[in-house]
Amino acid sequence: QVQLVESGGGLVQAGGSLRLSCAASEETRNYYNMAWFRQPPGKEREFVGFIAWNDGGTSYADSVKDRFTISRDKPKNTLYLQMNNLKPEGPSLYYCADTIKWTALNAARQYDSWGQGTQVTASS
Repeated sequence: QVQLVESGGGLVQAGGSLRLSCAASEETRNYYNMAWFRQPPGKEREFVGFIAWNDGGTSYADSVKDRFTISRDKPKNTLYLQMNNLKPEGPSLYYCADTIKWTALNAARQYDSWGQGTQVTASS
């Protein structure tokens, strides 16, 4: 099973930007999808967006659309999440995940491998 390691989290002022990275331990196959989820303390894991590894097609949750961008660097086996205009929503752990499934990709249950998470806090 591939190992995923997130990095890049931190504390930022509302309206600011952060870029998260997710490094995979092995080459990600072209038929995989990879996604970002986030989880505030005491709440359920929430879909942020996903990317089709092969062609780079993306889809986002309405709450982050036009502010967040997912991209990938195939040779580096690395997934990114560029977050702009962060809202003061309190701390969240951001997770990357991968799957070979192609349906219900906004559901955490569809994903097979998960990273350990990186914390993001946007302060007001």
